[in-house]
Amino acid sequence: MSKKILVLPGDGIGPEITAEAVKILNACREAGLDAELEEGLVGGAGFDAEGHPLPESTLEKAKAADAILLGAVGGPKWDTLEDLSKRPEKGLLGLRKNLNLFGNLRPALLYPQLAEASTLKPEVVSGLDIMIVRELTGGIYFGQPRGIEERDGERVGFNTYVYSESEIERIGRVAFEMAQKRGKKLCSVDKANVLEVTILWREVMNRLAPEYPDVELSHMYVDNAAMQLVRAPKQFDVVVTGNMFGDILSDAAAMLTGSIGMLPSASLNEKQQGMYEPCHGSAPDIAGQGLANPLATILSVAMMLRYSLGEPALADRIERAVGKVLDQGLRTADIAYPGTRQVSTSEMGDAVLAAFAES
Repeated sequence: MSKKILVLPGDGIGPEITAEAVKILNACREAGLDAELEEGLVGGAGFDAEGHPLPESTLEKAKAADAILLGAVGGPKWDTLEDLSKRPEKGLLGLRKNLNLFGNLRPALLYPQLAEASTLKPEVVSGLDIMIVRELTGGIYFGQPRGIEERDGERVGFNTYVYSESEIERIGRVAFEMAQKRGKKLCSVDKANVLEVTILWREVMNRLAPEYPDVELSHMYVDNAAMQLVRAPKQFDVVVTGNMFGDILSDAAAMLTGSIGMLPSASLNEKQQGMYEPCHGSAPDIAGQGLANPLATILSVAMMLRYSLGEPALADRIERAVGKVLDQGLRTADIAYPGTRQVSTSEMGDAVLAAFAES
């Protein structure tokens, strides 16, 4: 039965990077992937066209899709919208919540060809391979009550940080199972010295640990984890944490790899339906200039093939193609350094496409 893939280009550089990823998807279809592609609107593009960052038509297409490829959402054009529910980012959060995409996988893998592009010394980051497992549909981003109101003559903003045992257990199992397939080390990141929510988080992780005796579980406070990521990142194998901490730590890990433009991600529900997107934002300052790095989006397609579409061989081919292009010294602006050749967004996409065809 043919798979359905929904492509949501979004805003800023989103249309440029997804166009390159679609080239790869179409090459996969020529190589035997039985899939149909359709597009939809989300984020600022959805608001401009239909008055909402997640139009009902897009949500219906998303629910029917086996996998979703998302570019990026947001930009200064919509930052002044007073109704926060109409901001582009609400379209992204709405997709996560409506599709129950609770498990976010963010690999931080340093291609050896990019060791010089990292801001850290090559000996610190060479061989880096971390998987950050982030809970995506709970925590402070979704907790209620929330808002801005007047108290005692001044405005006060408030959000609620909340997790249930079942939410923690669900993401914990994803992380333990991921660790079993990798280096069998799991670090759970919390702030249990000051936050009751993460006291519960730690208790649940400890309760799960005996079910996975082959995995070494450790705990780390989030401030220390941030420091350790830049001090000795290779100590980590799999990291599991909540929504807000995962958001911050995965972006920090991105820079270890040379550029956030290299980091793909997968957001999965219990049925393995997934949304795949680069970890970076919409970068409106470079939109339309051919400067954006499409590799994170292309590598997100590889994750899609592996986790939602059951095509690991095609995923491997894409990853090998990216490695081959880097071997050739081709770089977009964010990962270029002396001795390499800077190329545009479309040139990088074409180069990966050619390497994929040769593999």
